[in-house]
Amino acid sequence: MDGSETGWGRQAEPAPRWRALLDRARLAGRGAEHHDVDHRAEDTPAPPPETLPRRAAGTGWTGRAQAVARPADPSLDSEPAYRVEATYRVEPAYRVDPRYGGEPAYQAEPAYRAEPEPRAEPSWRAEPVRPPEPAYPEPPPRGRGTASVESRYALLDGGYQPDPPPAESRYALLDRGRYRPEVHPVPEPPRIEPPRIEPARIEPARIEPPRIEPARVEWRAPGPETELERAAGVLRRELGGPRVLAFANPKGGVHKTTATVLAAATVGSVRGRGVLAWDDNELRGTLGLRAGSARHARTIRHLIHDLAQIEILEGATLLEHLDDYLRHASDGSYDVLAGEESPRFAQRLDQFTVKRVLELLRRTHDVVCVDTGNNVESPNWRTVMQAADQLVVTTVPREDAAFSADWMLDLLHEEGMGELADNAVTLISCPTPGRTPLQDDLERHFATRTRAVAVVPYDPALETGSSIEYHQLQAETRQGWLKAASVMLEPFAR
Repeated sequence: MDGSETGWGRQAEPAPRWRALLDRARLAGRGAEHHDVDHRAEDTPAPPPETLPRRAAGTGWTGRAQAVARPADPSLDSEPAYRVEATYRVEPAYRVDPRYGGEPAYQAEPAYRAEPEPRAEPSWRAEPVRPPEPAYPEPPPRGRGTASVESRYALLDGGYQPDPPPAESRYALLDRGRYRPEVHPVPEPPRIEPPRIEPARIEPARIEPPRIEPARVEWRAPGPETELERAAGVLRRELGGPRVLAFANPKGGVHKTTATVLAAATVGSVRGRGVLAWDDNELRGTLGLRAGSARHARTIRHLIHDLAQIEILEGATLLEHLDDYLRHASDGSYDVLAGEESPRFAQRLDQFTVKRVLELLRRTHDVVCVDTGNNVESPNWRTVMQAADQLVVTTVPREDAAFSADWMLDLLHEEGMGELADNAVTLISCPTPGRTPLQDDLERHFATRTRAVAVVPYDPALETGSSIEYHQLQAETRQGWLKAASVMLEPFAR
């Protein structure tokens, strides 16, 4: 069988190369390291060189090496034998030139000498003996007293060497082995102690109370007090006991009832309590209709009927029982004791009974405003004048009303009550908005006969003659009545 039929291009290479190739293929197989390999490719003889065809350089033949792996244990038939194949390329063969003497023999690679195992060194090795240091040559003696002195550079050039250090260091002595601790003591290094860290002291938080600055009391000069402030201050003062204000004028229609109600309302609005208005008119007065709420129909007649039972009471019990006979203003600033509407009852108001009623009202109220009648000859009218602390002469800017008021003052002087007339207050009520020329004459005249003259302005709320509500009056009207009431009570204010 020639080379073209067998597929061999040249002679097979030596066996070691084939074994290396088969070993590489065997390693690529599964479990090939534990099985026997059939090296059948090695047993194939190589073709003779004369039968190799001539081919150009660079081309070659290809072949395949096969190795059959079998189980290591023949008894294990479950795992079949498998074949490991490796594809290789055969280099093309060249015709040997007869002049070519063959490939030169390469020199075998020298074997490397195995390194000797490390020898265990002794635990202690003696220090090598060092030669002694050479001694420095002695410098040549210098001449003394010579004129010139050689420079140090000249001495060095002549062989002069600097002197050795006066003493050897301890390190040199240690190197030579001549150091002895007892002769050459080594100073101990300074002992450095670690810094002492004090444990942190955690103190509880100190909560200081808020600092309260003391109140600064700054004195300021009081400003000028207005007339209204002065009037209100007079009404708030202590009066030194209960006071009775009698509103009188024999002439009807001169605003006696209106003046009694508004005076009580003004004083009660400032003081807050303890003010009463009594209608003591013998001929059917209207004070109970124009002031206070009609909670009941009791009048002075019912009070006189039960006066004996009420007089013996004291304190809160007295106030509670007396309240059943009184009426109250809408704002609660003052109380009202209404008069009897029947004219026949006037005969029962004698001097003794009027004194008892006044004494009872003094026990429960601080200010009692009495609306007197028109009969100056009746014992009732004379008793009120004698018990009054302050007389208020009411009039309007008319000649007949002023004449009646002037005649009453003369009567009081004749009856021995001149002091009451001299200390009286003349109250002029304006029934119209304008100011008449007669008003100036009346003010000058009554200023000579009484202690003071007060003028209250006109207000449309009073013109209808209906119920009087103090808070519905104009501001100018309320201010006028505030000044008038302060003039009435000023002699008693403390």
